[in-house]
Amino acid sequence: MSINTANTPDGRGVLIYNGEVILVFGQGVVLSIGKNNNDHLDGKFNGSVYLTSHRVIFMPDDGRRFRSFEMPFSSMQDVHLEQPILGANYLKGVAVAMPGSQLNGEIPWRLTFNKGGCIDFGRCLLEAVDRAERFRPANAPPAYAPPSGYFYAAPPDYYAPAADGHNGLRPPTHAFPDRPQSNTVFMCEAPPPYPGVGPDRPPMPTEQLHRAGTTSTSTESENEGLRKRH
Repeated sequence: MSINTANTPDGRGVLIYNGEVILVFGQGVVLSIGKNNNDHLDGKFNGSVYLTSHRVIFMPDDGRRFRSFEMPFSSMQDVHLEQPILGANYLKGVAVAMPGSQLNGEIPWRLTFNKGGCIDFGRCLLEAVDRAERFRPANAPPAYAPPSGYFYAAPPDYYAPAADGHNGLRPPTHAFPDRPQSNTVFMCEAPPPYPGVGPDRPPMPTEQLHRAGTTSTSTESENEGLRKRH
């Protein structure tokens, strides 16, 4: 789990890994972050959610607090679906900070889908988390490092819903038929650093891609408000 590492430097595009694919894209989603050991990282945020072959990425409509919030499947715990008698269905769980990220400890989260589709998204997510667990390496994963180097416009098949899914995981395209706009999806040079829902897709040679810019790590000023509480 980390923040500001799954977006382009200007915050206008989502940044995926070379070999990672977007399975589900949903708008009108509310991310609620509970109390945790990181300053200024609790509250409710409206935005869009991406379920990829390796993680959940949330992009807020208002990026003043953060520009992206990512939860690799390997960092998610106690994920379950809630169906209250009154109110909208929602997903909830706990995300554990990754070694080397700018966050600390465990962060409770909740996803509410104002436009519907929570049950379909939840079933797909739970299956993805279960599949990723099977591909988790026996040894601890390496310390996390944000993407660096150039980033490229992602090919359409990296973000267009596929009827046959990815590695046998079929996304609920009947509930989430939309896909993100082509000018908002970008891909970095590096392959995914953590396990996904199956064997990783071979990275695409960057010579075949259109270079769109250069990634930059978060500055101290951006992360100043997210230091551990004392």
